[in-house]
Amino acid sequence: MIDQVDLQIIHLLRENSRLQWKEIGEMIHMTGQGVAARIRKMEELGIIEKYTLKLNDKKLGLKLIGFITVHMTTTDHKSFVNFLDTNEGVVEAHRTSGGGCYILKIVMQDTEQLNLFLELLLKYAQYSMSLSIDMVKG
Repeated sequence: MIDQVDLQIIHLLRENSRLQWKEIGEMIHMTGQGVAARIRKMEELGIIEKYTLKLNDKKLGLKLIGFITVHMTTTDHKSFVNFLDTNEGVVEAHRTSGGGCYILKIVMQDTEQLNLFLELLLKYAQYSMSLSIDMVKG
């Protein structure tokens, strides 16, 4: 389905999704048109789903970064997922197996915003939380 050249393109796009096709081509010894065709193919196959930004949350005033393990107390997962979708502080949500039902990555401005979110979360689940003190890879 994909080959080593496609993996090189993916690696370069992960590092900097703003690279121009021509720039990528120069790095992997292809034409810009050839790179564009491969990228379009990976988009059509669903390998590349979207392009995104990596933001510095602290410089945006979002000082608290945390990870919440969610233990559902209701079977209404659809309402819970809708709740997550409407809360901008939840930047990632993963349904998991093992020690909980979901793991959330949250970014909040302060403890007041975090406490409000946690109060709303109790409608759906019990939770345990860890706050990030430093990012070592990302």
